[in-house]
Amino acid sequence: MNGQILVEKAYINGQFVKGRRSFNVVNPATGEIIAAVPDLTIADCHTTIDHAYDAWPSWRDTAAAIRANTVRKWYDLIMANKQELARIMTMESGKPLAESLTEVDYGASFVAWFAEEAQRAYGETIPSPKAGQRLLTIRQPVGVVAAITPWNFPLAMITRKVAPALACGCTVVLRPASQTPLTAFAVAKLAHEAGFPAGVLNVITGKDSKGMGTELATNEKVRKISFTGSTEVGRSLMAQAAATIKRVSFELGGNAPFLVFDDADINAAVQGAIAGKFRNSGQTCVSVNRFFVQDSVFDSFAKQLTVAVKKLKVGNGLDEGVQVGPLINQEGLEKVKTHVKDAVDKGAKLLTGGKPKKGLFFQPTVLADVSPSALIAREETFGPVCALFRFSTEEEGIAMANDTEFGLASYFYSNDVNRCWRVAEQLEAGMVGINTGLLSNAVAPFGGVKQSGIGREGSKHGIDEYTAIKYFCFGS
Repeated sequence: MNGQILVEKAYINGQFVKGRRSFNVVNPATGEIIAAVPDLTIADCHTTIDHAYDAWPSWRDTAAAIRANTVRKWYDLIMANKQELARIMTMESGKPLAESLTEVDYGASFVAWFAEEAQRAYGETIPSPKAGQRLLTIRQPVGVVAAITPWNFPLAMITRKVAPALACGCTVVLRPASQTPLTAFAVAKLAHEAGFPAGVLNVITGKDSKGMGTELATNEKVRKISFTGSTEVGRSLMAQAAATIKRVSFELGGNAPFLVFDDADINAAVQGAIAGKFRNSGQTCVSVNRFFVQDSVFDSFAKQLTVAVKKLKVGNGLDEGVQVGPLINQEGLEKVKTHVKDAVDKGAKLLTGGKPKKGLFFQPTVLADVSPSALIAREETFGPVCALFRFSTEEEGIAMANDTEFGLASYFYSNDVNRCWRVAEQLEAGMVGINTGLLSNAVAPFGGVKQSGIGREGSKHGIDEYTAIKYFCFGS
């Protein structure tokens, strides 16, 4: 690969560094090795934290307007390099190029938003209960932030964490997923060009994800850890961070329900289902995992969905018109195969798909009348599979949707405004899509309830995760 922003080095204290060892980055669509990146050690991670800690006081004390301008320059550079960033993303993650281009816009929107929002991190004045006293608060950056991001959205998961942290005066040690480090290095190069001082943003890579995670979660100089990934890993990081009482924000596993009521617009519901299920081959944290369809419209929805799914084009994300790319690795493919086989063994009807293709590809699949005891009812499939369950009453549908320890995203379709309010309020999820299969944007709070996470990203609430409120009491 050639490109002005393609970098195969980590970014530490304002310098791009190679490291003593390396590991390969592989294109999941072709199996081709596209880069070799540094396999850094725990000692390297420790040293990087020290650099971020040393850079913090100066960056914290930099005027908010100057920080905001630097973050805005970063946004401008990201957008100016949109095409190349998208190509890098597709090469290392496998997602269709059209989706990668959309992700650049989406990811950059968080940078633009927080460049402005950090200048509105207001304190407050408080009426005092005593004469002569003056009470007020200010917001201050928490300090060094450790950000651990996943492979499925290599750019957006970075900017949702890093942009608010940098804008409000924190410094950052970013560890991207080992499958997709090139996007992280590319945005680091653009941040370097934007003028962030040395040590303010650092990007490290290494195959020892557990060891690096432990260092980031336990190091006393790290004041905050932000992680997107599995609930299992989130539990471990949270337990480790407890030793130093770190601030944490986690976006963890999901098991998103998608309810179709008998008064829904079926055509619109099918379109929403395609958007909510097959983006990034179903490998998104808010991807629909369980479709609950009311009895009277079940057959109609299943038939129309199957027709739409059969039209999806599978292939290399760089090829024209491809809508569904590969799974990220063999482990991901095996999980999809296991879930489909288990559902069929337990009585589900296979309406289309159901088989792997050459390499890491899997046919877009629709399963009808899936048993509540199937694995897919309990576990996040993370693949291009629609699992359809029946329900009779509104109460039953809501109960089935809520029957999970997860609570990230949820979706439903209905044309009854009263039902829309009832169901939206009763679904146990941090986000609810009503008559839409897409719900995320920079101005709205992104996050879950139950075991799907803690904290919110995006919106005015996103800045809260990286600031602490300090209270002043002036005596008479």
